[in-house]
Amino acid sequence: MTHQGEAYRLPLRPGWTLMNLARLGKVPGIDGVCGGNCCCVTCHVHVDPAWRAHAGEPSAMEESMLDFASEVDAGSRLACQIRITEDLAGLVVRLPEQQLVLGL
Repeated sequence: MTHQGEAYRLPLRPGWTLMNLARLGKVPGIDGVCGGNCCCVTCHVHVDPAWRAHAGEPSAMEESMLDFASEVDAGSRLACQIRITEDLAGLVVRLPEQQLVLGL
């Protein structure tokens, strides 16, 4: 949920990235300025603890980029680096406090 109690439901499209789905769904706060090249933090999300193992671990490059994000926690990921699979049906991520929440 968002801080205002809102959520976005996005279609499950295996092979896409979470960032691309969020942009398709016009989710505010997922800008993806770098186009998904892992060289900005404009798609920073917090993966729900129940989904962290399914979403995978960040690469060294992603971890380096997260150094530039605010509100980083143990579930921080860049949505451009989360590749959607069937196993992620139901995935829940939260955006940093001033943003919204996504759900698949």
